[in-house]
Amino acid sequence: MTIRITWKRVILTIAILFAAGMVFAWSGTMQISASSGHWKVTDWFLHWVMRNSVRTYSAFQTPEGQAPDRDLISAAGHFRQACQVCHGAPGMKPSPVMQASTPPAPDLSVTAQEWTDRELFWIIRHGVKFTAMPPWPAAERDDEVWRMVGFVRRLPGMTPKQYRTLIQETLPVDLPGTRPGTLAACTSCHGSDGRGRGQADIPVLGGQKPASLLAALRNYASGTRKSAPMQVAAATLTEGEMERLAAHFAAMPGLAQRPIPTLPIIAKGDPARQLPACGNCHAPGKDAPALSGQKRTYLAARLRQWQGDPTVIDARKPADGMAVIARRIPPDQIDAIAAAFAEP
Repeated sequence: MTIRITWKRVILTIAILFAAGMVFAWSGTMQISASSGHWKVTDWFLHWVMRNSVRTYSAFQTPEGQAPDRDLISAAGHFRQACQVCHGAPGMKPSPVMQASTPPAPDLSVTAQEWTDRELFWIIRHGVKFTAMPPWPAAERDDEVWRMVGFVRRLPGMTPKQYRTLIQETLPVDLPGTRPGTLAACTSCHGSDGRGRGQADIPVLGGQKPASLLAALRNYASGTRKSAPMQVAAATLTEGEMERLAAHFAAMPGLAQRPIPTLPIIAKGDPARQLPACGNCHAPGKDAPALSGQKRTYLAARLRQWQGDPTVIDARKPADGMAVIARRIPPDQIDAIAAAFAEP
């Protein structure tokens, strides 16, 4: 018997299949419980699709950059806070509760070798649907994502001792008025002396104005200021803990109240660009954060973050005061400004 295929029959068949699918979905008989797991063919198909998708999108969406091989303490700290519970870490098993998810998070000490740096960046930055892998919470911070790529790349050969060295610093006592472990969580990245454990991306907190540190913690907790490690760290702090931590680090030696550097763009600004002098806000006695003695690398990176993506028009960028001012700074002057403030 010959069956003639016509447009009418094709459309009718599609309509019937769609209706059948909707009835099945409406019936509630589809098993969606994580405890039921996936069929092997489903598990294979989802992983196959995911790998193909990562390969394709990472080729086009991963920005130019490089996974660093140093300054990984902030990445390790974020991994401990947000990732270790699912993926485990050297010497640390993942939570059995999280491993019961469908699918369970992979052991990165094994699977990290299966991906290129560009692919790892894309996965960390964008997350993966149908899993518990979320996107990076600070979408503008490609620098943080690249540091996490550098950290994950080193997991296969990392020993438990090396991991503990990255995420811990010896601390004798807790800070009064805060929960146990709160200060240790801060010093694991910022150091017990508030100088950032020698990391180029972690600022000096010692000697900073208490009000500036408190404002930063509040902004991180609310998500107004973007940084994945700091947003996660600040989100659980109470107002009282923020105040005590700000006072604690501000009381340490570190930043200095020195006169504003004499570099013309710092001392006088640039009237042609409507760029005010830095001393208008950051001179000793002013309310803005102290900058003298801050790390050159941190200051330069912060200014570039405020400037944002050069391909995005100015009207679509943040309109807060410092972001607007930073966008008026000539890009070739940023390193000189950062060096002038950092020099003793």
